Amino acid sequence: MHASTMVSALELVGLYVFATSGALMAIQKGFDVVGIVVLALLTALGGGIVRDVVIGTAPPAAFRDVVYLIIPLAAAVVTFFAHPLVRRLSFPVLVFDAAGLGLFCVTGTLQALDHGLGPVQAILLGVVTAVGGGVLRDITARETPALVRVETDLYAIPAAAGATVVALAYRAELPMPVVATCAAVAVFLFRIIAMVRHWTAPTAITYRNP
Repeated sequence: MHASTMVSALELVGLYVFATSGALMAIQKGFDVVGIVVLALLTALGGGIVRDVVIGTAPPAAFRDVVYLIIPLAAAVVTFFAHPLVRRLSFPVLVFDAAGLGLFCVTGTLQALDHGLGPVQAILLGVVTAVGGGVLRDITARETPALVRVETDLYAIPAAAGATVVALAYRAELPMPVVATCAAVAVFLFRIIAMVRHWTAPTAITYRNP
């Protein structure tokens, strides 16, 4: 399989899994079918749309290629009818979600760099691409975003680490296909280990009043 074809296929898998997580949250919240579709679309496409708006790609990819809309809609329909089974597959879904996190943070960073953004801005946009949809999902569902909850296993930090590697390698003119693949795999493994070991981000130290 050609490298670009493989990346496109993995990106579509990531869209499907992110949409599934959004649809599941909507069902847990008791939303109707419209709410399920909205949360599925927001979760799958939100980060990418924000990225495209920031870098000036108009219209965003989600509105230029109908496949980007069909995949989340298909995930919403499947989840609507088969959500008891999907819930039992929660860990496999999290595994694919971790794969999507790794891929989207890498592709988001590369697109930002290709549009002339600096390394810091590109890293930020790579993280936004990876986690933005989940934040929009949680806000719409009236939840504190998992991104900022204390008990959440590391999510944005693996994405930021992968985006940083890609940005530095881009500046050093290293072979990007190899670097991008390795970075995506590293983010995936980082996220999986964080879930298994329940690693969380540090919190501020609380001092007692004398």
